[in-house]
Amino acid sequence: MMKIEKHDDGKKGYFKLLDDEKQVGKMTFTWAGPNKFIIDHTEVDPGYKGEGLGRKLVKAGVDFAKENKLKIIPLCPFAKKIIEKNAEFQEVLA
Repeated sequence: MMKIEKHDDGKKGYFKLLDDEKQVGKMTFTWAGPNKFIIDHTEVDPGYKGEGLGRKLVKAGVDFAKENKLKIIPLCPFAKKIIEKNAEFQEVLA
C-alpha cells in the first residue's frame, strides 16, 4: 500500500512516498520564512516511472500548503511543471 509521510525539522523537510515500507519517492523542501517553502527536488524510483508518483508527492506538498495557508516556490523543474499544469494547485504559488 502506498503512503506519504512528511518530515520537517523547521528548516528543511521532505515528503517520502512508501510502497509498503520501501521508500520509492521523495520530495525535499526548505523553509523560506514562516509562510512559504521552496520545493528543491523531486525523485521517484525508476522502477515506478510513469505511475504518477511524482505528481502525488507534489500534490501532498500543495495540500500541506493549502491546509496551513502557506505558499510554495517551486525551484524543482518537475514540481514547477506539475503546479503550472494544474489550475487547482496554482493558488499556493508564492
